[in-house]
Amino acid sequence: MTDNREVQEKQVTGATIWLTGLPSAGKTTIAYELAGRLREEGHRVEVLDGDEIREFLSAGLGFTREDRHTNVQRIGFVAELLASNGVKALVPVIAPYADSREAVRKRHQQEGTAYVEVHVATPVEVCSVRDVKGLYAKQAAGEISGLTGVDDPYEEPETPDLRIESHHQTVRESADAVHALLAERGLA
Repeated sequence: MTDNREVQEKQVTGATIWLTGLPSAGKTTIAYELAGRLREEGHRVEVLDGDEIREFLSAGLGFTREDRHTNVQRIGFVAELLASNGVKALVPVIAPYADSREAVRKRHQQEGTAYVEVHVATPVEVCSVRDVKGLYAKQAAGEISGLTGVDDPYEEPETPDLRIESHHQTVRESADAVHALLAERGLA
């Protein structure tokens, strides 16, 4: 005799979809577009926005390499927890260091939880024009330093599951590309 909860859990497949890229690359915009589509299809979805996480879960952390690593690991832990419980966790977070992203991927592998890395590969020149939060302008004016991709490193993923050039397509087309990959892997 099968427990009803077991049947329900087997029908719900969670996953972490990590969107990495420079500030103003389009990660969050793509994540929210994809979230809407997945919700319409009946999926349980959470967007773990990097700015919100910094405010609530990682308050007090700075932007040193160690603090950025800690922030990414915290987000990765929450994402895996959600994903292992049947939620599509969309994570539009810069995560500038390859070793930090790899540690998150390994955690998912160890737990048997699906993990998809999407590189939103928007050139810094395009990001600085978009400048959604005014960070590039502040950096150019000398008001801030340590801006990822400008005066702080961003290690591009060498072999992401998907690379999106958001400057060459619409937000919907970008979200469609991620959705197609999820469908191909039985996650959407």
